[in-house]
Amino acid sequence: METVDKYLPHLLELRQRILRSFLVFIVVLIPLLIFSSELFSLLAQPILKTLPQGGMLIATEVITPFTAPMKLAIFTALIALIPYFLYQGWAFVKPGLYRNEKRTLLPIILLSTALFYTGMVFAHLFVCPLALSFFMAIAPKGVTVMTDMSHYLDFILVMYFAFGGAFQVPIITFLLIHFGITSVEALKKHRPYIIVAAFIIGMLLTPPDVISQILLAVPLLGLFEGGLLLAKWFAKDPKTQTSLTH
Repeated sequence: METVDKYLPHLLELRQRILRSFLVFIVVLIPLLIFSSELFSLLAQPILKTLPQGGMLIATEVITPFTAPMKLAIFTALIALIPYFLYQGWAFVKPGLYRNEKRTLLPIILLSTALFYTGMVFAHLFVCPLALSFFMAIAPKGVTVMTDMSHYLDFILVMYFAFGGAFQVPIITFLLIHFGITSVEALKKHRPYIIVAAFIIGMLLTPPDVISQILLAVPLLGLFEGGLLLAKWFAKDPKTQTSLTH
């Protein structure tokens, strides 16, 4: 009974923060649902520019014109509110952290969020247009490309999350070194294997075309090197090194 009384305030606070996050999500989602068709039309511009003249997206199911824009609205709300959700999580755990843990965790959360959004923007501006152009270009003669709108949305979301997740490599690299799982020297020694792994990840996370795979593998390697530099910088800075290890 004492244990329940001890953790009850924390559970109530957690419930309150989850409920608050849900209500904010609903508030943001409602206008996105109202303008979901316009939102989908905006997302469809990259593929419409690559389709042959007169080409268009199609719906192969009766409910697809309703479900695809709604799905896009939901994911847009979730992605847009990532900073708010992380803030609620940070505010919940913050009272139980030591000062040095606060100074370490908050920059990691902020940098991780920024890298995720950067990865999505990179996919939207560079990878998706090139991949779509490639797919259109290799279509055999006599084949009219008319992509289902639901499949197109799935493709775009996979690319966004793949690149958003891949851009977390510096954070992962830094944490692996910080917690002593590996070291800068060990990662440098195994760099050839990491290069191969980057291309394998690019193959698994992107559509089956060489362009998309290269456009994911190359940034992965650059971000990996960035993680090594970040770990070196913290190791050389006595103040940050002290705050991270105590």
